Amino acid sequence: MIPSTNLSEFARLRTSAGVSVDQLSELTGFSKRTIYRWENGEAPPRRAAVALLETLSRKDSRDQRKSRPVFRFIDLFAGIGGLRRGFEPLGGQCVFTSEWDRHSQLTYLANYSCDHEVAGDITRIDAADIPEHDLLLAGFPCQPFSIAGVSKKNALGRAHGFRCEAQGTLFFDVARIIEHHRPRAFVLENVKNLVNHDRGRTFEVIRRTLEDELGYHIHARVIDARSWVPQHRERIFIVGFREPNGFTFEDLPVPDPVNGPRLGDILHPEDGSESPESPYTTGNIGRVADKYVLTDHLWRYLQDYAARHRAAGNGFGFGLVGPDDVARTLSARYYKDGSEILVRRTAGNPRRLTPRECARLMGFDRPGESRFVIPVSDTQAYRQFGNAVVVPVVEAVARHVVPWLDISDLPADLRQGVLPIAV
Repeated sequence: MIPSTNLSEFARLRTSAGVSVDQLSELTGFSKRTIYRWENGEAPPRRAAVALLETLSRKDSRDQRKSRPVFRFIDLFAGIGGLRRGFEPLGGQCVFTSEWDRHSQLTYLANYSCDHEVAGDITRIDAADIPEHDLLLAGFPCQPFSIAGVSKKNALGRAHGFRCEAQGTLFFDVARIIEHHRPRAFVLENVKNLVNHDRGRTFEVIRRTLEDELGYHIHARVIDARSWVPQHRERIFIVGFREPNGFTFEDLPVPDPVNGPRLGDILHPEDGSESPESPYTTGNIGRVADKYVLTDHLWRYLQDYAARHRAAGNGFGFGLVGPDDVARTLSARYYKDGSEILVRRTAGNPRRLTPRECARLMGFDRPGESRFVIPVSDTQAYRQFGNAVVVPVVEAVARHVVPWLDISDLPADLRQGVLPIAV
């Protein structure tokens, strides 16, 4: 919970963060007039603005990270920082962040200390303006590549490469940054379907670009998050090293999913053992707010929709789950009807997960925790978590990758791969 802030406190907080009214307006999307009203005491400041300023004002934390970083990394297509969350606790210092969505920027800045601005559209960033780094992280969107230019050059017998094949896609921007900076390694994350996307051509262009043209040694593995969280969510991780080494994904430790967590671990207990958190839970026992319960109209629509598809022999329908179950994949469209993960209730219509439960389902909060700051609306929160990576999976990948960065002053416990999970 963010405490109430009066006029002088808000003004001091903004000053401490070193942010002007103009800058705060640009970062948060609130108008300068609204911010001046907060400073003049005409209206209470919004929770999102206070959370952002509190994070920006933690200078001691930033200075401590800057003092002894083990390795430097950049965070591209950062979203709400899931990839960063896995690598930073292992001694990494984030020196550059890019995320185009301003709502995601707000959540990112509310949760991480940054001594650099969060850049917007990566396609407009010159690679030379990005700081040197040891590791590149990117959860880039999957896009089809155009074959017209490639086909023409093939017919003419002319050489072509990723600048032709990938131009106009966001992978192109990842490739041009790797080409310019030549980091020791990179970690890319995408949906499982990347391998089969555009009949396999998308992945082949990516492989050829990274291996044949840029000269990196790459390894890829599809990992299901259900070994770490109660959610069936398969994602591909592509790891590349500038120099050959003994890295392999085959020996990545993966817990047995049969004995993995269940939804009861991340749901609000509603029994008084968890403090209420408005607007998600209310009352002295922390009961989930009524707004997350499906209306009669929506619940009837989803049941009728599922019945029509069953009659047609299709598998479409809602996912009704309880405490002992594992959920389907949380999607960015969850805000629309919540149909992929509906929580069964003892009486009445089912309900959506709350954004706090989504934070736990994605591993941004541990079970029972409420530490991750969610400064945006429910709609934006659902989109952000649905687009995010599962943090415990990234932590496992990070512990597997960092010992192979070949950093001379890498601590002994990292070299041995004995890396504690940050709590």
